[in-house]
Amino acid sequence: METPLKAQHLVIFLLLFPLGPALLLAAVRGAGFRRLLVGAGAAATAAASVALAAVLPSGETLWIAFASPFADQAVIVGEIVVTLFLLAACRRIRRREAWIPVVIAAQGLLLGWAEFGRDLPPVATPLYVDPFSALMAAIIGIVGGLIALYSPGYMADHHRRHPEEKDRRRGFFFLIFLFLSAMFGVVFANHLLWLYFFWEITTLCSFLMIGYTGTEEATRNAFRALGMNALGGLAFALAIVLAGTSSSAPTLEFARVAAPGAALLPAALLAFAGLTKSAQLPFSSWLLGAMVAPTPVSALLHSSTMVKAGVFVVVKLAPALHGTRTGFLLALVGGTTFLAAALLAVTQSHAKRVLAWSTVSNLGLIVACAGVGTPETLWAAAMLILFHAVAKALLFLGVGAIEHRVGSRDIEDMGGLIATRPRLAIAMIVGILGMFLAPFGMLISKWACLKALADHNLLLAVLLAFGSGPTLFFWTKWLGKLISVPSGARASDDVVGDERLALSVLVLLTAGACGLFPLAAAWFVDPWILGLFGAPLALLTRSNLLIMAAMLGMLVILPAISFLQPREPRRVPPYLAGANAGGDAFTGALGATHAVSLRNYYLADFFEENAIVRTATGLALLLTVGMLALA
Repeated sequence: METPLKAQHLVIFLLLFPLGPALLLAAVRGAGFRRLLVGAGAAATAAASVALAAVLPSGETLWIAFASPFADQAVIVGEIVVTLFLLAACRRIRRREAWIPVVIAAQGLLLGWAEFGRDLPPVATPLYVDPFSALMAAIIGIVGGLIALYSPGYMADHHRRHPEEKDRRRGFFFLIFLFLSAMFGVVFANHLLWLYFFWEITTLCSFLMIGYTGTEEATRNAFRALGMNALGGLAFALAIVLAGTSSSAPTLEFARVAAPGAALLPAALLAFAGLTKSAQLPFSSWLLGAMVAPTPVSALLHSSTMVKAGVFVVVKLAPALHGTRTGFLLALVGGTTFLAAALLAVTQSHAKRVLAWSTVSNLGLIVACAGVGTPETLWAAAMLILFHAVAKALLFLGVGAIEHRVGSRDIEDMGGLIATRPRLAIAMIVGILGMFLAPFGMLISKWACLKALADHNLLLAVLLAFGSGPTLFFWTKWLGKLISVPSGARASDDVVGDERLALSVLVLLTAGACGLFPLAAAWFVDPWILGLFGAPLALLTRSNLLIMAAMLGMLVILPAISFLQPREPRRVPPYLAGANAGGDAFTGALGATHAVSLRNYYLADFFEENAIVRTATGLALLLTVGMLALA
């Protein structure tokens, strides 16, 4: 079988196969068979995504044609079903969100008018795969598969701890695999109506999964996520109408809308939809609210699905937006979000909120790179997506495991984890290092961003520089808490089973992405850049690679030294500048005795959360309105 045909079959497999496990898991009640089915489905999905990356001819784009009209009709029926389901769900809506069904109905009417009342142009190749899409598929398959593998054990423990919650695990695992199928659809769809259908499926899945626990808080946050993503869906529907009914060059091909010189307004509307999906300011609140969901949901939303769908579409639109005022304002939205979210992460002690603001911040940097749209910034954006996916999945799953063993998500309660639960602490440490320390990938990508932005947009370079400082601060605080060893600490139980396997593989992926990122860049990103701009990107020069290798060598020195320490180190009481009062206590300035406590600085008074949110949201809203107005 020829290579293009193999790749075509793998694309179809990735689109359709997850639906099989999804339907079976919706019917399965037994925990043992469910675990086996989840593991088999995750393994098959990951293997197929890796196989696609291996067989796709280097640097080529494979266009997949469909001659049957039934596929288009099935997509249209699917869109109608999703819209009706969402409208039915709005029966439970609170008065504050009463506008949501209006927005959902409006986007349905727009598409209905376009599909049934207009003669839309046909799309000969509704699916495609290029090197960047293959990279995204590998992220979805591997990282999403590991999150699915982690979930059965976590969810069983979750319901043991919360017996008052209704057990909806059959629907939960159905949604996980449906989510993966929809994400593959997003990265492979060239037909705008197909892309919109998969886009709305991710909205539906996130809405249902955020509201999994059924509490009032979860329901409220689920509807908030639905409302903000419905606004993006409305913009998406309008973009389809404008592109498909254009008097000059009507098209429903995503590749043509994203091409250089294409009509700007449809591209701007699709970029707006991407901003809502990727939780950029002023739409970030839905992602923060989604933290009420079980940890596997948070990991899916942040690492391999949902928000990655948003930045994927925005990055794909970069050629159409490059050099325009719309692209410049889009970049400023991303830069503003990057800086504001980094400052807000400093003030948080709740681990999942730190991770959420960190995600919003890093996605802002990706959006800024896409808005600039040069070869260097798009290289950095693609690598940021890769490194962020593996490291953030590891951190979210690690926090979930910590919560079930420590009973808290507060960073201050994670002190001494390196002594009490060393394997879990090592997983968290690798994830944190992967987010900010050289030569791990996130810092390499930020270095590439800074280098590119300094040449093309000094204002964005300043935002990146000032946003990177708080990033270093909040990750270092958390890292310090994990490796602080309180007196008397002893090792305890650690993660086991599928949870341990998923965390271990993600540790290896995070570390491997550091050492092997030139291979990922050479196989996926460089050919994609070459295809877009017609010229190779010489970013990974020999001198730069030598510098990174030196940093990697320096990185292993400290862990190596730790092996020279005695197995039973001598424990001594803390030295408190001569003011020791015995044990873990000290004498204060007025003679009073105080207990020793170690707590991080959160600077909540200096970086006042509400003030930052109001200011940054207002600025981002003005920039977003300007982005659409100038299109």
